[in-house]
Amino acid sequence: MGMTQAPSSSRPLRVTRAPAPLAGTVAVPGDKSISHRALMFSALAEGETRIIGLLEGEDVLRTADAMRALGAHITRDENGRWHVRGRGLGALTEPSDVLDMGNSGTAARLLSGILASHGMMSVMTGDASLRRRPMKRVTDPLAGTGATFLAREGGRLPLAIQGNATPAPLDYRLPVASAQVKSAVLLAGLNAAGETRVEEPVPTRDHTENMLRHFGAQVAVEETPEGGRIIRLQGKPHLIARDVTVPGDPSSAAFVLVAALLVAGSDVVISNVGLNPLRTGLFTTLREMGARLDITNERTEGGEPVGDLHVQASSLQAVDVPAERAPSMIDEYPILAVAAAFATGISRFRGVEELRVKESDRLASTVALLEKNGVRTKVDGDDLIIYGTQGAIPGGGTVETHMDHRLAMSASILGLVAKNPVEIDDTAFIDTSFPGYFPLLNSLGAGFAA
Repeated sequence: MGMTQAPSSSRPLRVTRAPAPLAGTVAVPGDKSISHRALMFSALAEGETRIIGLLEGEDVLRTADAMRALGAHITRDENGRWHVRGRGLGALTEPSDVLDMGNSGTAARLLSGILASHGMMSVMTGDASLRRRPMKRVTDPLAGTGATFLAREGGRLPLAIQGNATPAPLDYRLPVASAQVKSAVLLAGLNAAGETRVEEPVPTRDHTENMLRHFGAQVAVEETPEGGRIIRLQGKPHLIARDVTVPGDPSSAAFVLVAALLVAGSDVVISNVGLNPLRTGLFTTLREMGARLDITNERTEGGEPVGDLHVQASSLQAVDVPAERAPSMIDEYPILAVAAAFATGISRFRGVEELRVKESDRLASTVALLEKNGVRTKVDGDDLIIYGTQGAIPGGGTVETHMDHRLAMSASILGLVAKNPVEIDDTAFIDTSFPGYFPLLNSLGAGFAA
């Protein structure tokens, strides 16, 4: 990818070593995946849903705006609770303007499924980063509903959708594991008479299935002999408003967690974190590396497992991450790469080709992040190999983030433990997924410059 011209509002940052161990108890923002779905599904339900703990990052606020534009009544009260009065399934109204999804691939892909199965015309766009991301792997299966899509070359946004008021149910086998594509197909199936069936080669995060059940849909899941899953959704369910409590985002907790593991002497508790087993591959992997990580106070909220993470600084060993674990930690590879760079020995992340189609080519960007800061890496086919430094990351490099919030946060954690200061070209967009990121880490003693 070419150089991205930094906007004038960019916020470069110079990160130096943490002045002291990190200590304290914090809660990370609400889970982004669950927040998007809570807004969308409550807009399709009858009655008023209250949402507690919604992530108020820009990505999720774009989803709230889009659902308002489609006729749902959405407000936030003074206690930070969100109230959604839904339209009922099939009753969304045609938007009067283009739906701008900002930086959110999740919102754009999931909403495609909803728009394809409502008889109206809509146009979706996004920011420069989202307009570069391919949508074909969603629009191809969704065309089977009878909806029509008009996009730019490569299936890119802006995307015009002529939905079908009487959509056909889909029977689709995912060529590549993707929770977003699976969810888009299931959402299109909500308004289709009959059964929608999706087969995934390996299990991906199942927040859509859990929350659809929470709102009253019939969703059955069976394992395939090859280790995948078949999901069956009965169309035209009666979706009824149900309150949702959003757990803390495990993908956001990952940055605080790795910081606490790497900064010597740290002892941190991260409360109320979502523990969906299809999202916690990173926790499993870090434990294999020797992380002192305990999970306490386990419970269930809105169909999702939740608990508190107690983390202490640990001496980490290299790890070999199997390809089949990738879907459960696809967003965590950049921060895991920082942990592997700090560890002792040579790590291998297998089958990470999905990283090439994230916000940036996240594989190339992760390699550049490490290489520019003195860490040796190698890409071998679809595997990433990282040569650990035994806690002696040289640092001293400048990291190009390509408007990718997870790269920016990963670079900031690397800077806390590198020998020399690390320059990050821009941190302005971190708030899209993790509002208050720097103040939260500073409350633990990270010492980021304002």
